Amino acid sequence: MAMQPTDYQGAVPVDGYGPGFFRVAGQVLNGPVLVTADGAQSWAGLDDPAPLMALAGAADVLFIGLGAQVAAPPRDLIAALEQAGVMAETMTTPAAARTYNVTLSEGRRVACALIPV
Repeated sequence: MAMQPTDYQGAVPVDGYGPGFFRVAGQVLNGPVLVTADGAQSWAGLDDPAPLMALAGAADVLFIGLGAQVAAPPRDLIAALEQAGVMAETMTTPAAARTYNVTLSEGRRVACALIPV
């Protein structure tokens, strides 16, 4: 079976990741990142909720990758995001990156906030 390239229709997927870094649209970013269909930016992590809250109206779902292991996210952050209209799903970082890419390829309004593995 021939593999078909995924068409992201101009949106920006996560190309790859490794210990402490992410590659998005050919750019390597060290540390936590926030990725949307428009691009990626460095992010200070869970102690920096402002960029996540700014997704209200731009993203319906935010996949939060919490590193190599699933951990409990800050409940107040999840509640604030949901109050703003952004559904947050927490999982491991590899799962969040994959889920973001698949959902993005479906044309949905998604973002991901990733903590390095």
